[in-house]
Amino acid sequence: MAYQQDFTYVTGTEPHRTRTREIVKAHPEVKKLITKNPMTFVWILGCVSMQIGMAYLVKDQAWWVILAAAWLIGAFPTHTLFVCIHEAAHNLIFKKPSWNVYAGIVANFPSLAPTAISFKNYHLKHHAFQGVHELDADLPDHWEAKLINNYFIGKALWLLLFPIFQAIRTLRCLELAVFDRWVIMNIVCQLAFDAIIVYAMGWPALGYMGASFMFSVGLHPLGARWIQEHYLVLDKNQETYSYYGALNGINMNVGYHNEHHDMPSVPWNNLPKLKAIAPEFYDNLKYHTSFTKLFFTFLFSQEVGLYSRIVRKERGKVTLDDNSTPDVQLLQGK
Repeated sequence: MAYQQDFTYVTGTEPHRTRTREIVKAHPEVKKLITKNPMTFVWILGCVSMQIGMAYLVKDQAWWVILAAAWLIGAFPTHTLFVCIHEAAHNLIFKKPSWNVYAGIVANFPSLAPTAISFKNYHLKHHAFQGVHELDADLPDHWEAKLINNYFIGKALWLLLFPIFQAIRTLRCLELAVFDRWVIMNIVCQLAFDAIIVYAMGWPALGYMGASFMFSVGLHPLGARWIQEHYLVLDKNQETYSYYGALNGINMNVGYHNEHHDMPSVPWNNLPKLKAIAPEFYDNLKYHTSFTKLFFTFLFSQEVGLYSRIVRKERGKVTLDDNSTPDVQLLQGK
């Protein structure tokens, strides 16, 4: 597969809602998998506590020790917290939507930047309008892909600064811009948490948390998750990929990405059950088994770059206020 100089353009709407209908028709018992999992909040409390404890332990250490601790240890609970923010964005923790907002804000604490609620606003549209460039903030910008190109240095810098690139992308999604009371609450609570950490432990402790966040989504094997989900590494026609590897155990089945897009109302603990119930829909799809292998493949292969994505213009019949629950809607006969 030669390195692409532009995105792969296709006709038709995103593929997952079609598969959702097929799965529900073939296996109506998947309805039992659609539920809430309040135990996710226990994971949130555990990972937040772990990061506060680690920040205390390294607060008086040299900068290189802090960075090493962030890369080797801190990246993992912080990435798990990002998965918890994702669960909260889909209202998969508590029945009350507002409680999921609160859970997302708490899970956001060790990441320093107040992104949980904004992530929710943009991520749900990634589900509804996958591949539509002006609505899907998961897609790189054209300037971004050209700037990074397909060489090691560019891709390493892109991973290192991934949260910054991700934030800049939202500027093109003008139809989705939201600044409401929940976003304000997220900002106020996050700034208060950051201030408490600095007051109680000092700037090195805050630096540890910030480095953990940057590594958890960037220049780290865990950062390969962003490549795993939708980049055309294994097949130029398959739009979404799952990861079935060991890190699903500590990262709450984050790798079950085809399953998640097909049934976004199924919480993380039930995604393997969905695959087991409907194997005929997943066994024929290509998938990844190693984040580390994918991490180095992305960095060093000149056949894979930011243009290795599928783009479409069709929005289908989905409206901008869609909450990305096609599985629930189908089971309710809507």
